[in-house]
Amino acid sequence: MTTNPYQAYKQQSVMTMTPGQMLIAVFDELIKQLSLAQLAFENSDIAEINRTLQKSQHIISELKASLNFDYEISNNLNDIYNFFNRVIINANIKKDSSEIAEVIGMIQELRDAFSEANKLTRS
Repeated sequence: MTTNPYQAYKQQSVMTMTPGQMLIAVFDELIKQLSLAQLAFENSDIAEINRTLQKSQHIISELKASLNFDYEISNNLNDIYNFFNRVIINANIKKDSSEIAEVIGMIQELRDAFSEANKLTRS
């Protein structure tokens, strides 16, 4: 069986990620999808808007599913993720991207905070 070397590399890199690195990669993918949605809004590509926003919602659902509610911060993160979902759903229903940039900025801040925490726990 012939394996695509790039696919094998990607799979191996994911398999060797720490939980912190995996979380950062998930945030990166969420930012990417929302940025693609913004581009789709600019191009009035309704199908792409829907695809990228639904993918973003799925990513947020996975983030919510990973929360451990034994810790108070999980309740706060759950509220933040719910807010992100509401904005994304409204953007998709109304076909209005006006709040997407703000959400991307908030996600970037979360991503950076988790990245810093990951660095501190690894050192």
